[in-house]
Amino acid sequence: MLQCLRLSVRFAETLALDAVNLTVHDGEVVAVMGPSGCGKTTLLRAVAGLQGLDEGTIAWDGRNLRDTPPHARGFGLMFQDYALFPHLDVNGNVAFGLRMQGIPEPERSTRVEEMLSLVGLGDYGDRAMHELSGGEQQRVALARTLAPAPRLVLLDEPIGALDRTLREHLISEMRAIFIRLGVTALYVTHDRDEAFAIADTVAVMDRGRIVRRGTPEEIWSDPRSGFVARLLGFDAQFDAKAQDNWVDLGWGRASRSLPPGKHRVAVPPHAVAIAGDGTIEGAVHGVTYRAGNYDIDIRVADTMLQASSRDRFAVDSPIRFDIIGSALLVIDAD
Repeated sequence: MLQCLRLSVRFAETLALDAVNLTVHDGEVVAVMGPSGCGKTTLLRAVAGLQGLDEGTIAWDGRNLRDTPPHARGFGLMFQDYALFPHLDVNGNVAFGLRMQGIPEPERSTRVEEMLSLVGLGDYGDRAMHELSGGEQQRVALARTLAPAPRLVLLDEPIGALDRTLREHLISEMRAIFIRLGVTALYVTHDRDEAFAIADTVAVMDRGRIVRRGTPEEIWSDPRSGFVARLLGFDAQFDAKAQDNWVDLGWGRASRSLPPGKHRVAVPPHAVAIAGDGTIEGAVHGVTYRAGNYDIDIRVADTMLQASSRDRFAVDSPIRFDIIGSALLVIDAD
């Protein structure tokens, strides 16, 4: 089990990590998600031993790793650029960590074959790096990382350089491999969908701090803060007033039982129900076709909402809708 206790790292006037606490249990995949500059890569580098700490403790199973060099921590590293050796073939790259461990032949060859089969490259052992596509190189890098059976795998935006379709395919394969092998991993990404697809637990970072932690389902249904809600794509946020089982948003109402008084709420797209007899009227501001549905931008009063519909609407045409009160997200103001 990895334990990070009050980790702080400062670069000149910038506090990159601000008293970060994080635990990764055995067999758990934790995704650290956040925008550029939030500190997520600094956290991963600190765990790997590549970044010194100003304060705090990193421990594995209760043993302080502060004086343990990176190569002695028993952690596997995988980065966005893969860092494969161009002068070695696929077998040579996957076997590299095993050679460093002093694993003899034929055990080393057997392990390489197992790893290549696991990542779907069983017949690629003799190929050179320049003969592989980006997705195939990513698989080789994953096989090389997993071959020495590290007790913790650290991944920093490992598929960020690939196109979206390939990323979606590979992330599901990686998740299946992690489950099959019981991998313990810390996975850094800025991509919400990637984090939710790979992880058991997601930790959201903002300005050097972890501001929300939970399962993907918990964070999606209860982001808790305006920052996390926006990171999930829920940009429509309003001051609202609750009274008599209604929430007044200023430009419309929704049926929802909340304690009487003022609240801050986010209106996600799935809370906007387009209906011809809807009680709220707006205007279509924009329409984007996406995977069988239309994403509709709705202008109402001085604000903008997002909705999804199987029907196409003309820009600037009127549109009626209701707000599903149970789908409103109650958040804290930033």
